[in-house]
Amino acid sequence: MRRMLYLGLTEALKELKDDGGQPLIRHIDLWNEQVEFIEQEEPFDTPAVFIEFRPVQWRTLGGTTQQADVPFRLHVVTKWQGSARDGSVFQEESLERFDLLDKIDAHLFNFFLSVRNESVCMTRRTGSSTNHNHEELVEDISDFTCQATQTF
Repeated sequence: MRRMLYLGLTEALKELKDDGGQPLIRHIDLWNEQVEFIEQEEPFDTPAVFIEFRPVQWRTLGGTTQQADVPFRLHVVTKWQGSARDGSVFQEESLERFDLLDKIDAHLFNFFLSVRNESVCMTRRTGSSTNHNHEELVEDISDFTCQATQTF
């Protein structure tokens, strides 16, 4: 299920384009504390999205079918563009990160995927966290939950 969900989210995020038809997201990967260990990390372009799978509790529906509410987190990493203060020449560029977050959140609302014996539906944003303590890279977080069903 994790493989299917990761690949599905990757494809969905790649659908987001800017006004010129270019991908909005330039790098997608699994979360591995990339921002904390930036000096040791393989370089990546921004905006970047890192997908983190949260702990899951499965319930058996009957026979060989299980279902779970699957929480996952998107770490959206952008470059700091400068001060967003009123009157700043950098305000517009600085606030574009919020537009990106809104586009991602709206695009993934009701995300649905079904592959063979696995399906994901009812994707909902459940939380968000804005980074207010950063250097050159800003990591904002969007939390989601989807319902997954898997038959063995």
